Amino acid sequence: MLANFNIKKPVIRFIQVVWHFRTKPILVVLDPQGKVVSPNVIHMMWIWGNTAFPFTSLREEALWREETWRLDLLVDGIDPTVLNWIKEEKYIFLYGGDDVEWVRRFANLARSVASASRIPLEMVYVGESRKREYVKKIIGIIDVEKLSYAWQDLAMVWFFGTRLESMLFSKIQLGRDDDQDPMMQQIKKLISYDREVLPALGGYDEWKVNIAENGFGMAFKEYHDKLHDVAHPCCRFEFLTIRRTPNNMRCPECHHIMEKYTSFICCHDEQGIPGSLF
Repeated sequence: MLANFNIKKPVIRFIQVVWHFRTKPILVVLDPQGKVVSPNVIHMMWIWGNTAFPFTSLREEALWREETWRLDLLVDGIDPTVLNWIKEEKYIFLYGGDDVEWVRRFANLARSVASASRIPLEMVYVGESRKREYVKKIIGIIDVEKLSYAWQDLAMVWFFGTRLESMLFSKIQLGRDDDQDPMMQQIKKLISYDREVLPALGGYDEWKVNIAENGFGMAFKEYHDKLHDVAHPCCRFEFLTIRRTPNNMRCPECHHIMEKYTSFICCHDEQGIPGSLF
């Protein structure tokens, strides 16, 4: 792509090696003197939009300092319905995946637990941004069986996934991939695969006695964390080779340096969202 504009090879190599450009768009910001003030502002734009102006790394740092880990941060600008649930102080489950049987079990079990606990619970299926056709099929099943709320527009599914990944890459770009950054730990936990949610809901009879004293949220979390500690599940992150990949990454659970693997993936249903940058 770069060669079509007759750019000299040393320049192309510089852009690829130093700026980590492959095939996906990046937005490098230079100051009037030609100094790089941000190696890639795309992540910042997906998270904060125009609020990120003047799109420098210093501004990115400042915006993160102002943030707290909250659901609003994840869904802001995507769906006002979820924002209304937050205002109404409802319990909210965001769930995804491409296994329709798991989706059925989760939605039905969560509804049953909420009914038994007499709490206002809402669920939204956020899909899987890289598996468009699977997600489209599951959304149809969710609607027919009235399992939960689901985003009908696949662009919303894509935007949620892109926004979440942007948070991870923004932190990595700023050099905040460490166990001293609470926000980064929450982002990594959300992106990695959690298999204990369903068993935690299934063990309701064991932790329901704690609801009166600790509240539903804390009682569920404590039991979930207990299962999580026993299971010691693997944490998994996938980085496309077209992106800037960190030299190492700490596990959000045990804080050890994670092993790095190379994967080959063939996903024939991945058509992506028309006009998308990713």
